[in-house]
Amino acid sequence: MTAAATALPAALAAALASDLASDSEDRIVFDLAGITARLDHLRDELPGVAVRYAIKACPLDEVIAALAARGAGVDAASPNEIAQALRSGVPAARIHYGNTVKSDRNIADAHRMGITTFATDSAEDVAAIAAHAPGARVFVRLATDGRGALWGLSNKFGCSPRDAVRVLVAARAAGLRPAGVSVHVGSQQMTTEAWQDAFATITAVIGAAAREGIALDHVNIGGGLPALGYLDRHGLPLDPPVDKIFAVVRDGMAHCRLAAGHDLDFVVEPGRYLVADNAAIRAHVSRLTVRRGPDGREQRWLYLSCGKFNGLYEMDQLQYPLVFPGHPDPAPRVPAVVAGPSCDSDDAFPYDQGLVQVPRDLASGDPVWVLSSGAYAISYMTRGFNGFDPLPYSFVGTEGAGSEGSGTAGSVTDGAVAGEAAR
Repeated sequence: MTAAATALPAALAAALASDLASDSEDRIVFDLAGITARLDHLRDELPGVAVRYAIKACPLDEVIAALAARGAGVDAASPNEIAQALRSGVPAARIHYGNTVKSDRNIADAHRMGITTFATDSAEDVAAIAAHAPGARVFVRLATDGRGALWGLSNKFGCSPRDAVRVLVAARAAGLRPAGVSVHVGSQQMTTEAWQDAFATITAVIGAAAREGIALDHVNIGGGLPALGYLDRHGLPLDPPVDKIFAVVRDGMAHCRLAAGHDLDFVVEPGRYLVADNAAIRAHVSRLTVRRGPDGREQRWLYLSCGKFNGLYEMDQLQYPLVFPGHPDPAPRVPAVVAGPSCDSDDAFPYDQGLVQVPRDLASGDPVWVLSSGAYAISYMTRGFNGFDPLPYSFVGTEGAGSEGSGTAGSVTDGAVAGEAAR
């Protein structure tokens, strides 16, 4: 079966249609107006919460600058990200060093650039911050199990509630300001339960810190807010309960204030939530083939001009919706494995679970639009694996950036969307 037509920001639809008409090369197109509109929606859902954009999701100056112009700050993971944020117009006061993994030199470099707030999760890191960023504010990251997320982000980061209190006490003793607590429930978190569990842990740590005489001033609820346009590994639409997640977060914030006994500031670190659904890749068909595997079964393979190493890094955990302009319904469809162009077997959608219904008459060079591809496409792109160039990028939805567009939602009508699992 073929998925129904999907919503696509009007600016993106216009830019892709223009590319198609001019037969331009592959590229990724970002809708800046769509990104800032998603920021506005986040603030409507979580009033008063400070937004610190996770640069790693899309480390482009234009994106950072557009968000900074709306008052957003940055969650930076390295001195290079801090420097980029500063160049893009983010004040140092709206940047925190959110990576718990950092060397002495990293800390000193960040401090020299004016950064005064650091994440931590160990006594060793606290000692280093005290030595190289004396008097800094620190917030301790709590460990989570990552259940319910496509990428759990557990084990490497965070500490237990008991260790968190010890770290805060150690920070105070070292002359630092033990200012807050943070969590990350995992990237593309699909459940409300993960947030409920996180807030239960946070409130317990707030109370335990208070008994040690430490009054925290903020809670950082991290990232994990999900994008809306993905398909799962079987090709079925992912349907994150975003409205319920926001309701749980608001309720959790209220419980944190009660646990603290005073008002608290809150911080959120969105990445993919802001950018994923506000970009699309203009790619093309390399070849649609039919061949038999070792088991003798016939299988079709659709090879695209982009894949895991040049724009679609996360294709091992999800499917990106595909649009085939020039092959509108009711063009005959066939099930196929979708793969990138490289000589690497990981460069493919999960071919053991869900095939994609694609037009039967696809030919080499036919255009393909890859939707919801704005998160981590730029970050994870190789410099030229197998000789395939990184995708160039452009912008719409803002004055002077590519083709102008309103950023309002439109419908893809000149091509069908593929991705629903073959039956």
